[in-house]
Amino acid sequence: MIQLLFTLIFAEMALIVMFVFKTPLRKLVIMGLDRVKRGQGPIIVKTVAGTMFVVMLSSVYNLMWIHKRWIEDGDLNPTDQVLASQHMLEASLMGFALFLALMIDRLHHYIRELRIRRKTMEAVKKQNQIFEDGKSGGAKEIKILEEERTGLRAKVEQLEAELEAKTKEAHNAEANAVALKKQSEGFLLEYDRLLEDNQNLRNQLQSLDRRVSRSDSKKSMFEIN
Repeated sequence: MIQLLFTLIFAEMALIVMFVFKTPLRKLVIMGLDRVKRGQGPIIVKTVAGTMFVVMLSSVYNLMWIHKRWIEDGDLNPTDQVLASQHMLEASLMGFALFLALMIDRLHHYIRELRIRRKTMEAVKKQNQIFEDGKSGGAKEIKILEEERTGLRAKVEQLEAELEAKTKEAHNAEANAVALKKQSEGFLLEYDRLLEDNQNLRNQLQSLDRRVSRSDSKKSMFEIN
């Protein structure tokens, strides 16, 4: 019993040392304790710890009973002295073993919490880095879009100026066309007037020709007579 308790205590002390120093064995120990705490492992550990606690209380009770006999009798025989020493050693070892077990459980819990917090911090840092990268990338995209918008605005202004010039040219051409139309209408009226005058002149010329021909015919008749 005492040898088993010493072995258990040394094993617990070795686990605590592994927890304290960062070595590859610590990961294995943590993984092993994680598996122990799953399923029925916690029930078994609590059962063993409860049994050890009951045995420790029994040893303490026997030690107090021997001490009470020593007070009543005033002297202890060698057998009671050996039993008292054995009970005291067993109670001390079991109490120390339970204390180390509690220390191991708390160290394992704190190390797990520390690892979870570190992973959380790393995830937060990665998210912040991604956010910063996205923000810088968004700023670059915004800058590119601003440049494109400026270029497009310049093109729009240029097209508007060209459109305005073309519109002025179209208005001028339309005005010229209207003027030319009016001028052509005037030319047509003048042409019609000239045609009419020409026709009148032709009519007058034909009437003169007729008169001349008649006068010639009359003259020739007078000469014949």
